[in-house]
Amino acid sequence: MGDAAEEYKRRLERAAEARAVRASGGSAAEAQAAAAQEELEEKRRKVDSAARADYLVREAIARGEFDNLKYAGKPIPGLGQGNDPDWWVKGLIQRENITGLGPRAILLRTEDAELDATLDKVYTEKQVREIVEDFNARVIDARRQLQGGPPVITKTRDVDGEVRRWQERREARRAAAPPPEPEPKASWWRRLRGSR
Repeated sequence: MGDAAEEYKRRLERAAEARAVRASGGSAAEAQAAAAQEELEEKRRKVDSAARADYLVREAIARGEFDNLKYAGKPIPGLGQGNDPDWWVKGLIQRENITGLGPRAILLRTEDAELDATLDKVYTEKQVREIVEDFNARVIDARRQLQGGPPVITKTRDVDGEVRRWQERREARRAAAPPPEPEPKASWWRRLRGSR
């Protein structure tokens, strides 16, 4: 009987609130909306957290908030892989395309893969030698460090061999480039005016 008495008391309070809203100039619809909101809040207070979560998920499904999700009907990527404690860091680096961060071994592998393109951007043999020597020094230094992480499997590069390969690529680009077009000959009038 205690629950019935509490329910009766709440109804009386809502009716009093509705009368107060009408007396202050509000409409009956506003009073009903306020009463319905209060009733909804009361129901939510009574429900335990697990049931509330279930209720909220069902409401969201009914509203269609879970329609057309990115991985709907597809396996979640990385779910079946082994337990990697740094999975979130690796995912962040991959998603955000962050460079310059990570284990030295992986950074050196990436740099090794891009070294030819880096060398093709320089103009002199001296610059090529400096870049390759610096790369080799960092590879050797990384092999000496015992800081954990993946092993350093990147090989050092032969400086003279890289210079030869750089020269060959450079000559191939020159041969493949179309010859420059001759400048159009200026008219006699422009030549006369330009000579003054």
